[in-house]
Amino acid sequence: MSIVKDFLLQLTLMIIPIFSYFTFILEKVKNDRAIKMFVTLLWGASILLCMSFPVEYGGGNRLDLRFIPLLFGTLYLGIWPGLFLSVLIILYRMTSGITMGLYTTILVLVITLPVILYVQRMFIRVKKDRRVMIATGLSFLYCLCGMTVFSLMNGISLPVLKAQGIHLLFTVSVTCFCTVLIEKIRETHQLRLEVQDAEKFRMISELTSVFAHEIRNPMQVTRGFLQLLDEPDLAHHKKEYIKVSIEELDRANEIINDFLAFGKPSMNTYGTINVGEQLKRVTTLIQTFSINQQVEFKSDIADDCWIKANPQKLNQSLINILKNAVESMPDGGTVWIACHSTDDRHIRITIKDQGIGMNPKQVDRLGSPYYSLKEKGTGLGMMVSYQIIRSFKGSITVESEEGVGTEFVIEFPRVET
Repeated sequence: MSIVKDFLLQLTLMIIPIFSYFTFILEKVKNDRAIKMFVTLLWGASILLCMSFPVEYGGGNRLDLRFIPLLFGTLYLGIWPGLFLSVLIILYRMTSGITMGLYTTILVLVITLPVILYVQRMFIRVKKDRRVMIATGLSFLYCLCGMTVFSLMNGISLPVLKAQGIHLLFTVSVTCFCTVLIEKIRETHQLRLEVQDAEKFRMISELTSVFAHEIRNPMQVTRGFLQLLDEPDLAHHKKEYIKVSIEELDRANEIINDFLAFGKPSMNTYGTINVGEQLKRVTTLIQTFSINQQVEFKSDIADDCWIKANPQKLNQSLINILKNAVESMPDGGTVWIACHSTDDRHIRITIKDQGIGMNPKQVDRLGSPYYSLKEKGTGLGMMVSYQIIRSFKGSITVESEEGVGTEFVIEFPRVET
């Protein structure tokens, strides 16, 4: 019974960093590097506390949950925090002396850490349920490896097997519980951000319906008079002024169109469409747009990719994303386009470029109102694209690295034909 009580203390040491992060750090610290540093230190403190208050059994043998902070630190934060936490475990274990326990710790880490590092990138990209399965599986692998190495180095006895068995069950259970807890809190936080964005979108919608028409009328009148002033015998520099003025009016008109598309999206005419065919048409259209920009398109589009959507609105969103991909490569490059069915009854569209890329903070803000990486951009085009995709019950994820490129992954529920 005392073993269970000690393990419950260890569980408390797992939960404190999770709530500390979501309560104190996430809302107040905006720099990504600072967030990663603070969370790494939180997991490091959790490791030190777990190792300082272990579960003791069988004449000096010790067990603790140090692996769970190491696992979460590596899976959620990346390779370098994982290596730092591993070194921290070894150094702190050395303070107890160079014993067989130290060799066991090092050997188990050498076996399991490469596996964790290998699946880390995949872990970030998969959905919540898969993350829980991966984290729980890695926890089971670590415990099983630890039991095997300990038994080989120290022999097997019934009390030891009993304690190791409790350790395995508790570690796997706590890993599963904490992963679900982290994902649930992250989901709640994301929903709160979406509610805030929805309020902003509602305000934009109301403003659009009031002002768009009134603004357009004087703009069209101004554009018409500018065209009338553009006479053949007009001085060259004045013709240039008129040309620039008309271009700026047209750009303002495009912004209003984006506002209208967002404020009053006409998405009621749904139908079953082959998104692969739509993607081919959009790609052909963008190729004409980028004919002088040294951009090469490579596609891998399956024939049978049926979804329920409005084809015009879907094309609008795909054009915006492809156009951004082309514009992110001022010196040329390759855009990869793929469309296939997945095993979980979805249609997955992948658009990948070799552009300037984005940092994680820029990726998080992508699709937000008024956020654009272009000098004269408004961000409305990408914002409308996100809204259109979500209106068709789709999801969009973005992976990007500065100087390497960006990958958009769009998924829609598949329709059987």
